[in-house]
Amino acid sequence: MSTTAARTPDRVSKFLVPEIVFGHGALSEAGFAARRLDARRVFIVTDPGIIEAGWLAELQQHLDDVGLPHVVWHGVTPNPKDHEVAAGHLVYQASGADVIIGLGGGSVIDAAKAIAVLSSNGGQILDYEGVDRVTQAIPPLIMIPSTSGTGADLSQFCVITDTVRKLKATLIGRALVPNISITDPRLLVTMPEDLNAATGLDALTHGIEAYVSRAASPLTDVHALTAIRLVSGNLLRTIDVPLDTGARAGMAQASLEAGLAFTNAILGATHAMSHQVGGALDLPHGVVNGVLLPHVMRFNAGAHPEPFVPIAQALGLAVETMSAEDAAHAAADRVRELANSVGVPKGLGDLGVTEEDIAQLSINTLGDACLTTNPRDASVDDVTAIFRAAL
Repeated sequence: MSTTAARTPDRVSKFLVPEIVFGHGALSEAGFAARRLDARRVFIVTDPGIIEAGWLAELQQHLDDVGLPHVVWHGVTPNPKDHEVAAGHLVYQASGADVIIGLGGGSVIDAAKAIAVLSSNGGQILDYEGVDRVTQAIPPLIMIPSTSGTGADLSQFCVITDTVRKLKATLIGRALVPNISITDPRLLVTMPEDLNAATGLDALTHGIEAYVSRAASPLTDVHALTAIRLVSGNLLRTIDVPLDTGARAGMAQASLEAGLAFTNAILGATHAMSHQVGGALDLPHGVVNGVLLPHVMRFNAGAHPEPFVPIAQALGLAVETMSAEDAAHAAADRVRELANSVGVPKGLGDLGVTEEDIAQLSINTLGDACLTTNPRDASVDDVTAIFRAAL
């Protein structure tokens, strides 16, 4: 199925979306948001960096202002682990809370979702790997992102590291879409520069993969292309001038728009492959995406180059005189240039991946749900070739 077929006007699409609160100072709405969900006690999932930056204290004040007691758990690390989720769930069970707030980056938000899943569905979090495996309703979720790229605050995705198989397990389903997403661009200012770069490239990957996805539709296309334009126009500025509020707002919107796109169009081979690398080596997800994305773009363009023409234009390239194939390769080159500019390594080898790792990474990739919506079918040999090209 081509991406052209996905855009036919008679194709039925669904569009999953939480309530969205967006803008400078939006964190102040958190207490009212929890009240709208009939909260009596709030369970906050966060991490030490957010606490140090002062955002937890501000959130707690807003909850205090509306008379909501709260419990805090901050035992999550980057690329949240299955055993961390289990530990957080035990704290949640003892807390008496009925609404969960995730305050932080994608790892915090995924951990918050996973704790919510266990609270009503039981078992272990890896029991729910795959599509629509969560069958029981989960507690209401409010997500407040502190990074500009994961889109986890909007998505029907939850990604948890399986520490036994050493891969990232993906949970997908309507039940995982948060009730309310609150995006306050102020929170982005306290990101470390490397995290800013990584999450920005993650947003770019979401936009590009959503646009060429087999499940793309007119409803997702507009958000995907807007996200690509916003990342291309603002990411470097946030690194060069961290306190530029306009650029931060642009990246906050890019993350939001990319999230709206990919949670409905799903993703592709870049994420299917990146999940395996990140799970095996505990590496920053956005950085791995930044290395892999240009190679996957070239692979996909070998069968379906046409959708990459609007992508190239959104990246700021003049493609009027180019063939679709040339535009696609120019877009891939532009992505690599942007990755260079924000300090992403040239290849996976610089991140610790070896030739010996590729066979198992390729096999694991075929089991990732994100591969099903890649616009071009990919065999284990195809995936192996992409990994080798990216090494």
